[in-house]
Amino acid sequence: MEVILLERIDQLGQMGDIVKVKAGFARNYLLPKKKAMRANKESRAFFESKRVELEAANLERRGEAEEVAKKMDGTKLIIVRQAGESGQLYGSVTARDIGDALKEEGYTVDRGQVLLHIPVKMLGTFTTAVRLHPEVQVDVECTVARSIEEANMMEQKAAEFLERQEDADKLAATDGGEEAADENADALEDVPALNDEDDANA
Repeated sequence: MEVILLERIDQLGQMGDIVKVKAGFARNYLLPKKKAMRANKESRAFFESKRVELEAANLERRGEAEEVAKKMDGTKLIIVRQAGESGQLYGSVTARDIGDALKEEGYTVDRGQVLLHIPVKMLGTFTTAVRLHPEVQVDVECTVARSIEEANMMEQKAAEFLERQEDADKLAATDGGEEAADENADALEDVPALNDEDDANA
């Protein structure tokens, strides 16, 4: 089936492009979400008559999304979940959970905008993209922990790890620093896991 895209769609094209897609994809997603319209003679004429208006509206929405992205940039979410000593969650963290957490931070985001395709099933920190507009997306850092205190501990350990890594890099950049850097790198391997036994008892 041929459709006219009413907005940019990843791996398909830009607004105004006429593309061929599977009928089911068009009927179940593109058409009901008003992301595209059937590419028949009437719709092509309609689109051309409204092109300037549609492009202007798209630019306005993109500008609004860019403003939100600036505010959201650097956002760190903490999601509290129960987990076993190994760090395996009793359940999982999904795009819906991240969307809900962002709403609590004051952002209007639904799960369809959170580009987390595989549920998270372990404690730890990860980054996922949030699409605010077909042409605007922002990365959000999420920490899954048993408690707020544990999440803060994870962040502290991560900061210490990065600091030690930077020190190792500086040593490697100096004359004769390679050996010291290697020793520092070996020491980094001994940094406790974020979900080790000590953390489990935190």
